[in-house]
Amino acid sequence: MPKETQKDTKRATDKGEDKKRRSKKDPSAPKRGLSAYMFFSQENRAKVKEENPTATFGQLGKLLGEKWKAMSDEEKKPYIEKAEKDKERYEKEKASQK
Repeated sequence: MPKETQKDTKRATDKGEDKKRRSKKDPSAPKRGLSAYMFFSQENRAKVKEENPTATFGQLGKLLGEKWKAMSDEEKKPYIEKAEKDKERYEKEKASQK
């Protein structure tokens, strides 16, 4: 009969009531602010998809990431400004919810 490993005993205890539960997210909570990269990817995803019609979702993300890394700070500036404005919006909504 095989020895019971520490991994096996941990699995057995995880299935019980000792398991930590996540609290449900408040549906009325404000949406988090988007990053500068997310604003960039939203704006450019369709163009990259058009250039690479057979690319999968993961491949599109990789292509967008490469484009983002190749950009200069000056080219990223409009997206960074959008992200800062969105962060301010999130902070205001979060403060007004309490």
